[in-house]
Amino acid sequence: MSTARVLAPEVPIAQVLPLLGLPQLDRYFDYQIDAKHHDEVQPGVRVRIRFGGRLVDALVVSRSSYSEHDGKLSWIERVISPDVVYPLQTRELIDALCERYAGVRSDLIRSAIPARHAQAEHADTRTPWAELGEAEEPDLSQWSSYAFGQSFVDAVLAGAKARAAWQIAPGEDWATALAALAIKTVIDGGGALIVVPDQRDVDALETACKQWVSAKQITVLGSALGPQARYRRFLSVLHGQGRLVIGTRSAAFAPVQNLRLAVVLHDGDENLCDPRAPYVHAREVLTMRSAKQQCALIIGGHSRTAETQLMVEQGWLHNLVAPRDVIRTRMPHIRAAGDSDFALERDPRAGSARLPQIAFQAVREAFGRGEPVLVQVPRKGYVPTLACGNCRAPARCRHCNGPLGLPTGGEAAVPTCRWCGRPSLRHRCGECGSVKLRAVVLGAGRTAEELGRAFPGVKVVTSGGAHIIDSIGDGPQLVVATPGAEPKGRYGALLLLDTWALLGRQDLRATEDTLAKWAAAATLVHRGGDVVIMANPGLSVVQSLIRWDMVQAAAFELAERREVDFPPAVRMAAIDAPGKTLDHFLELIELPEGGEILGPVDLPLGVHLPGEYDEQKFGFPQRVLVRVPVVHGMKLGKALRAAQVARATRKDTLPLRVQIDPLHIG
Repeated sequence: MSTARVLAPEVPIAQVLPLLGLPQLDRYFDYQIDAKHHDEVQPGVRVRIRFGGRLVDALVVSRSSYSEHDGKLSWIERVISPDVVYPLQTRELIDALCERYAGVRSDLIRSAIPARHAQAEHADTRTPWAELGEAEEPDLSQWSSYAFGQSFVDAVLAGAKARAAWQIAPGEDWATALAALAIKTVIDGGGALIVVPDQRDVDALETACKQWVSAKQITVLGSALGPQARYRRFLSVLHGQGRLVIGTRSAAFAPVQNLRLAVVLHDGDENLCDPRAPYVHAREVLTMRSAKQQCALIIGGHSRTAETQLMVEQGWLHNLVAPRDVIRTRMPHIRAAGDSDFALERDPRAGSARLPQIAFQAVREAFGRGEPVLVQVPRKGYVPTLACGNCRAPARCRHCNGPLGLPTGGEAAVPTCRWCGRPSLRHRCGECGSVKLRAVVLGAGRTAEELGRAFPGVKVVTSGGAHIIDSIGDGPQLVVATPGAEPKGRYGALLLLDTWALLGRQDLRATEDTLAKWAAAATLVHRGGDVVIMANPGLSVVQSLIRWDMVQAAAFELAERREVDFPPAVRMAAIDAPGKTLDHFLELIELPEGGEILGPVDLPLGVHLPGEYDEQKFGFPQRVLVRVPVVHGMKLGKALRAAQVARATRKDTLPLRVQIDPLHIG
């Protein structure tokens, strides 16, 4: 026999947000509060409610004395935990991001709040940070080498809303510099949050922080943590114990108390963009937090994105760049193959050979000094694909038009289609008729084999894919690595091979991304070392690296985007769906002023829609781009969100994907 429920004596109505993941139900609902839950049901706590005949999780948003709902209200079934996991600041941030990205609150909450783990709630998460260990005063002298660096540090420590685009100087120990500033901020009573793209950067920061604080005083948040550890560390941040927080993408939502400093590094890295709807970028999370919470912000990197440059030109961020004389004294000697008439006279094939004489010379000199050499190649593996040896048009299978490649085994292997598996014994280029073939990208494995033959007796190390080497020892050795997998160390020389394969990608961010990869590798070469780029020296991106002028490169990239009206000069949404669904969805969108629709076109190569459906009945998957002026960016998000609600109300269940300012447009 059930016991009759008694209404709470004060403010007995709770407004809750059911975590359903459905756009049409992404709103608040009123529920009655039982007297026995009166003290526990507070804004921000998790509860269980009955919705649509089943029990679901929900978050309490507020309480009130009455409801505008005319019918009978249901009861809150129970309180899952008394912890306020959805505080006001997080709620306001989630609401703003949902408008920016046309998202559903529960999708963002999934990233912001980890799943509850009951055992984690019994751990000590309330001991003050200062009592967790002894903290030493860090050395902040590295920042003085940047123009106005000391003034920026003083502003951060004073609690001002200083915001900077930090251009990391070549050879700079960025982890130590950031760790010092963050620790000093925490020692002075504030909170610090640093977000980086991957675990390698997290490890570097954690090691740097341990110079001045104990391991218990560092809160690391990342995907490698188990459910219990993740929730326990989340609670420590929520309760004010975790004040020095470093982590990957999802850490951007960490509810750090009295946040004074937020940092995001290498914001062009695609790891910082959530691959799940609504595809939020960590940079946007932290810029929004800086604006709402009035905290200092650093967006840093070896290079600079067009998005960061736009904020600098608008005056929202300020440059934090080392003077030219400091850069010149720190940077290695960077050259392009065939960069002068004299170089071409000495080596006529310098502009076309994969390893010209200048590259061999740089390697021999580094080995002569007893130093390792780094070789960066675009891909891992062994001759991934082929192209015409005459005009470089992609080599295609005559049966299915798939790309031709060579199986592992070397040049003697028969070119084989990577889609249908048919061998191509008598390939002829469809563009120029040539029968010659060449490797489009010689992978790390093949490159290591070639260099091993060229420099016998020298140790050859490969790093990339699932086999990443963290660091190397001293002494002569050849390290062949893919971008992002370069082992830590101080190299005497760097060779950047197959650069045209990176620059020639059909991608809006190809040039920007390539420069970032080059700069990250070049900063591992010590002062006086050699960097040789196998690329056309007349390209502006090559000249930017040679001069180490990343600011000018970002300004040039932004200017080019403005000319063609691409992000970040405009707000753009990519909408993918079957043909008929796309047509119906476009009818539901009320575009803001100045909006235009581009397309539809077929989905870019390698992009697929989730789920299965009858393509003959509903149409093949297509993409349209919706473009509006930047000033109407939030209106675009609202319009797309309203259209998704209307579509869901019509019970259209076919797959549809909406991405605002996607990293890859095609």
